[in-house]
Amino acid sequence: MRLKSINKDIMKFLVFALVIYLITSGSFGLFAAIYPITALVLTIQMFVSKNEWRNKLIMVILYIFIMIVQLTYNTFVVFSGDQTSILFELKKLISSLMILVPFFALYMNYLYISHKRFFPAVQDASAVSFEMMKQAYSMAGSVKDTIVKSKDSLNRSNLAEIAKDIPRHSYTKYLNKDTLTEDYFKECEASLEDGHLYIVISSTGSSSSELISVFTQKEYNHVSISFDRELKTILSYNGGGNVYPPGLNREQLEYFHRKEDASMLVYCLEAPREKKQIVLDKIKEINQNGSAYNLVGLVTKFSIRPNIMFCSQFVYSILRYSDLIYFSERAVHVKPSDFIERDYYRRLKFCYEIKFNAL
Repeated sequence: MRLKSINKDIMKFLVFALVIYLITSGSFGLFAAIYPITALVLTIQMFVSKNEWRNKLIMVILYIFIMIVQLTYNTFVVFSGDQTSILFELKKLISSLMILVPFFALYMNYLYISHKRFFPAVQDASAVSFEMMKQAYSMAGSVKDTIVKSKDSLNRSNLAEIAKDIPRHSYTKYLNKDTLTEDYFKECEASLEDGHLYIVISSTGSSSSELISVFTQKEYNHVSISFDRELKTILSYNGGGNVYPPGLNREQLEYFHRKEDASMLVYCLEAPREKKQIVLDKIKEINQNGSAYNLVGLVTKFSIRPNIMFCSQFVYSILRYSDLIYFSERAVHVKPSDFIERDYYRRLKFCYEIKFNAL
């Protein structure tokens, strides 16, 4: 089961990497090659399957029709006009997502065959068809919302910044070590008697945050922790802002002000001195051993080494390590907004909000 999960994570990463590459570097020739190859592979798969010949013929015709629509869209919509605007990048995003359309058709065929096999009655077939329509409508709505969100988030400048930043990261080795100073740890120690840890979720406007929002459909896509209410000791996993290596870093408030409507929500979690000391000792250990930002893990949901994490993975792991966590989930599946939305037992207390455009 573990191997199967890893293979699924790898496939997710490959699909994500392909989409990013197509958006940033995809040419007409590349799209024109991918669509027919996809149709050919799925056609071969259909012919060697155990489907009825009538069903096979229908699916092959559908694959060909989808391929024609894909090629027509690229020829007359995407690559027929200006190829430098943000609108062009959005059109390429749609072209990339269209690669998944024949796979969606294959999935719908699988649902149809499965339900036909187990529910052969006419009334059941009607119910199944209605359920399939509901699923298709729901999926279409989700894709539409994602595309609308992508128009602002996946603009040319954000994509260029992400592409430029990728070489700074590592998925296999630690890059960040001893960036937290003795002075920082003294400030943390001075806050141990406070009796609380502070959970901070933020909408920063950074390129990575905007990209994450496309997939999470959430406004707040970064989470940090602090030992003090005034956030003098705030830290998390981040890209380092081109100042420090990606990994565990202290954060400054100006780091969060990357867009006009940037904001932060600050909550406190009851944590006695001994628990805060456990958290602090663990942070010292990570700082000493090294860390790296788990950029790839945002998609694959997998970490090769223990100190390669993204922000929500780190905060969840540190709370679980100190027995302060208040909901159950795999650390790699936790989103920043989960710390607020999944506080079922009301362990958090809202402290204040920072709106940077009001400062």
